[in-house]
Parts: sequence; C-alpha cells; structure tokens
Amino acid sequence: MNRTEQERTMVCTAVLSGEVGRQEAAVMLGLSERQLRRVLAAYRTEGPAGVVHGNRGRSPAQTLAPEMRARIVRLAAGRYAGVNDTHLSELLAREEGITVSRSTVRRLRMSAGLARPRTRRAPQHRSRRERKARAGMLVQIDGSQHRWLGDDAPFVVLLAAIDDATGEVVGALFREQEDAAGYLTVLLGLVQGVGCPQAVYHDGHGIFRRQPQARDSLAEQLAGARAPTQVGRALQQLGIRSVRAHSPQAKGRVERLFGTLQDRLVVELRLAGIDTLGAAKAFLPGFLARFTPRFAVPATENDSAYQPLPAGGDPWQICCLCYQRTVANDDTIGFGGQRLQLHAQPRRASLARAVVEVREHLDGSLSVWYQEQRLMSTPAPEDTPRLRTRGGPRASAVPSVSSALLTDILLEEDVREQAAQAEPAPRARRPPAPTHPWRASFKAERTSSQNS
Repeated sequence: MNRTEQERTMVCTAVLSGEVGRQEAAVMLGLSERQLRRVLAAYRTEGPAGVVHGNRGRSPAQTLAPEMRARIVRLAAGRYAGVNDTHLSELLAREEGITVSRSTVRRLRMSAGLARPRTRRAPQHRSRRERKARAGMLVQIDGSQHRWLGDDAPFVVLLAAIDDATGEVVGALFREQEDAAGYLTVLLGLVQGVGCPQAVYHDGHGIFRRQPQARDSLAEQLAGARAPTQVGRALQQLGIRSVRAHSPQAKGRVERLFGTLQDRLVVELRLAGIDTLGAAKAFLPGFLARFTPRFAVPATENDSAYQPLPAGGDPWQICCLCYQRTVANDDTIGFGGQRLQLHAQPRRASLARAVVEVREHLDGSLSVWYQEQRLMSTPAPEDTPRLRTRGGPRASAVPSVSSALLTDILLEEDVREQAAQAEPAPRARRPPAPTHPWRASFKAERTSSQNS
C-alpha cells in the first residue's frame, strides 16, 4: 500500500469507531462525502484491500504486446532507419497497419537506445514574420541540391515553389542542376495550375537577376538599362513582381520545406525503390498530393490573390528561352550549331540584316519571331565548309604519276645526292689578324690620319 492508501485506511478505521465524523474525514482525505461513502463501503466489505485502486496490477487496455513492441523497434532500426518519430508513426499506420502515437514511437525508440535521426539546433531569438493574408500574394521559390535518390546516388536538384499564406506546394520539379529551364518549367506549371501570383520571392541567384559585378553590354549601355534574365523576362511578361531575399532566413518558408522534404521524401523514394531521376519525377506528384494536405494551413482570408494570365498571353511562348539573332544575306540564322532558313514573307521579300527572336521552348522545339509575328522556318542546307568537314580529310592535290616516271625521279635525286657528296668541302674561314684595319676603331683610325 502506498502512503495515500495507508492514510485512507487509518481514517476509515477512525470513522467506523466513531472517533472522526464523516465531514471531517472527507476534508482530511480531500474527497467529497459521496466518494467517502464509497470508500467506507468498500472498507467494510473487503477491509484494507478495499481502499486499494482496482487497476492495481492490471495492464492497461492500450498496452502493446511485447511482440508488437519488438516489431516496431526492428522496423525503426531496419527498414525505417533515419525516419523521424512523426513520420515513422504515419508510415507504420499506412504501410504496416500498426496504429501508434508519436509519443509511443519516441518512447520505444529511446528505450531501445536508438539515436534521434536529427539533432535540434540550439534555440535562438528570432522574430516570426506574419504570413500573407491571402493565397497568391507571395510565392517563395528556390532549389535544393541533395542526394535525393540515396547516399550513394549523385546530387540532384529539387526546385519547389510554396505559397506563403497557406504553405501549399504549388510547383516542384527534379532537375540534374539548378537552371533557368527548370525554373521556367515550375513557373509554367504554376500559372497554368492556379494562376499568376502577385510576387515571387527568391534568392540572389544569377538566374533571377543580373549580378552587380557583371559588365553591361554595348546595347545595354546605349539603352541605359540592364536586360533581364530569362526568368526575369518571363516574370515581367506575366505581370509578377520579382522580390529578392537578402538572407536564407528571410525565405524561411521554402527553406523549412526543403528540410522536411529531405527528411520525408528521401525515405519515401527509398521505400518505393526509386533510384533514377525519371522515376523520381513520376513519383513526385503523387507524393505531393499526400504531403500538401498534411502540412498546409488555411489562409487568413478566403479570397485568392492569384490572377489569370494577361490578355493575349500564351504561357508556352512566355515560359521559354529567348535569344536575339541577326538574319544573314541569304535569309538564314544560326542557332545551336545549325542554320535555319526563313521563308519569304507576304509583305517583305527579305529579312536580311533584321534582328529576329529565336524561342527555345521547354520541349526543345524552336520558333522564330519578328515583331510579334511568327516566321516560317526550316533547316537550311549545309554550306560547303560543313560538308567538307562531314566528308572526312580532304584528298591530296598532288596528281598521280606512273611507276616509270617515279623511278626516273628517284634516280635523278640519287645522282644529285652523289654530286653533292663529290664536291670539295668549302675552306674554313680564317679570322683577321690583330693588326688588321678592320679591328681598329674609328676613333683610333681618325687620330692616326690627323697625325699623318
């Protein structure tokens, strides 16, 4: 019996002997009079055992069986190694049919001596920024280079865009490297899926803005303004404001997203047996369909700030790579190691020396535009230097000779060599004597001539 039960036994004995009244006994034990009557009834019937709690020595109904506890520990140390407590409880329920709470998983892992998969940083004082009130007011976009396909796999980049108000992942894509084409693909999916946000929040990468130390071209100096990057141009044409973050902490929403994805997505890819970039791209949409409802939050205001595309805007023509080219005199342009032949226009016979725009679309196709009009183009016939290069090394220009003539030429060369060997060797040159006039200086010679 513990101390509380011993006190109840003593007080019940005093009440039954008439030494203490029931009201006074209830105050002494901290019980109500109704509860005291129940305790006294149990004491009269069972004696001191009646004041002991009825669950003493009984296992709780929610207690896990030893076999189940051992199985969870084996899964945590084996198949689900490196998974955090919350994610592990979700995986156990979804994949293994074991429904346990996060605290139970944490307690079992600590009792088994399994280390935490992630260590927490020391707390620092930070001021939290308020979320935007409506979805679409601000979208944070960034890329994370990580070994997403396993510790032995090469690094790949995950590009992601997250809504600041709701935490919803509105775009994501796996790429071999962080490049403009990848961001344009994410932007294309964003505007086609939910619309154009009011602003995009990004870091100071050269993909979004020209670096300050970069030198301006002659055309930029004459225009008095810097030309935007490929992604910057697309944002301008879509009417999306580009906002640069001055520190990683400023775009903490997308940084924390990558921290969570590096913890969960890597495990999900490993469990699905995915180790190639193509399979990871196909797996990503289904994963985000489960991930977004789990971590998204409702916005403060229900109205969406996403806007439709500008009037007459084609996202396929905007979210592409644009380059300027000058048309040659034969109405051809060069791009990517090939030449394109421009067809004749109805109102202009030739575009020679005109500056046209070549658009390289995200599927690799090309289109040529001049003054917002698309030009018909086909691959141009290859020129002579390229044909010569394709044909291999050029043939020798020396004409062929007969064997008799070749023999005469060789004999003539042998006669010349013998004649050269028969000629006497040239005589060795003797240096002039020390008293030779050539050795006298001009000054000494002039002095001697004056004396004479």
